[in-house]
Amino acid sequence: MKPRILIVDDDAGTLASLSRAFALEGYTTVTAGSAARALERLQEEPVDAILSDVVMPEMDGLDFLARVKERSPDTPVILMSGQPTLDTAVKATRLGALDFVEKPVGLERLLLTLRNALRLDRLQRENRELQRYWRDELALIGESRQMASLRALVERAAPADVPILILGENGTGKELVARAVHDLSPRRDQPFVKMNCAAVPAELVESELFGHEKGAFSGAVGQRRGRFEQADGGTLFLDEIGELSPSTQAKLLRVLQGREFERLGGNETVRVVAATNKDPEKAIRDGALREDLYYRLNVFSISLPPLRERREDIPLLIRAFLDEFDAKYDKRVKAVDEIVLEILRRHPWPGNVRELRNVIERAVIACAADVIAPAHLPAGLSNFADQGPADLIRLPVGTSLADVEREVILKTLAAVDRNKTRAAEMLGISVKTLYNKLNQYGA
Repeated sequence: MKPRILIVDDDAGTLASLSRAFALEGYTTVTAGSAARALERLQEEPVDAILSDVVMPEMDGLDFLARVKERSPDTPVILMSGQPTLDTAVKATRLGALDFVEKPVGLERLLLTLRNALRLDRLQRENRELQRYWRDELALIGESRQMASLRALVERAAPADVPILILGENGTGKELVARAVHDLSPRRDQPFVKMNCAAVPAELVESELFGHEKGAFSGAVGQRRGRFEQADGGTLFLDEIGELSPSTQAKLLRVLQGREFERLGGNETVRVVAATNKDPEKAIRDGALREDLYYRLNVFSISLPPLRERREDIPLLIRAFLDEFDAKYDKRVKAVDEIVLEILRRHPWPGNVRELRNVIERAVIACAADVIAPAHLPAGLSNFADQGPADLIRLPVGTSLADVEREVILKTLAAVDRNKTRAAEMLGISVKTLYNKLNQYGA
């Protein structure tokens, strides 16, 4: 759609000449001979940018600018004046004008200013949409460096219409990332179809992917649309791609390379996003994954960090899950106590975010109070579950401060599986200081 530009000026000649010039550049123009008429125009239909004179009868350009910013603060406004002054330019900037140009207007400069204004407006709108998406979706919640990098990577990958391979352990959220890629892509209004390759019996995988005709095999009593056909125009997410048989991988490769498949012939509009919890290079060596299929899918790869590598996100995830399950089970659980929080921070989380979600759901169900306590956690979650922080270190009276410090550091390090970054965070010291201390202890 062509950008719509509102031109406001009490001089009919200026309106006509600028309207013709903008039309030649591919813009749709709307004109108004006064600020009052321009405000009426804005009520009738929104515009992408406004170019307005400053000196006009009844309502001048500065008052008009103020009214526009009250109604539509994000619409870029460029002011122009044949009597420019520093005071007027400063007021215009403070009121939110994007630029201030002098009459007679240099057309080349004006067009450049307009293009920059539209580009800036588009970038700002895209940024607001991204922020709204990440705020409303739990897919990639977290404030850690790893999650910030992951969100940025998804934002870059989503608009590029190429296959994507998502790598990560079970429970890290591979499907949620695939969904985010779809939601942030131009295909967002088309189907998002998913298939767990490990959950479909081997003899039915090809039928699930590509469909079948009536009578194609015993039990095929009717025609079936496969996942490729269902996803036409949208995104097909294939989870655990390494679980497909070699023959099915070969057929999938032919579809991706030739952009055709036997039953429909219309999958050229399907974007494939695949995922695996295996090391793909090891899977290739073991014969579980075709090397040519891997390179076809791996045009753009996204690796998900395990939860144990971003423990600082655990409190945020807990808060999100508490809100979810309070609503689901009509509970009023507001928080977890400090001991529970420390237990959850120290747990290695082999099942990642999915395991944490299950733990919180179980705790919310078990909790009859408004704060989750250790007793509400699954048995055996951590060997610290029955201990308070004061019980973790027991030293006799008279122990020197140096020995207390040594014991606290070594116990903390052991409690976090010798993760020095995490231990330093818990102790409130730098990683460098921790290394120096450990060198002193010969540990």
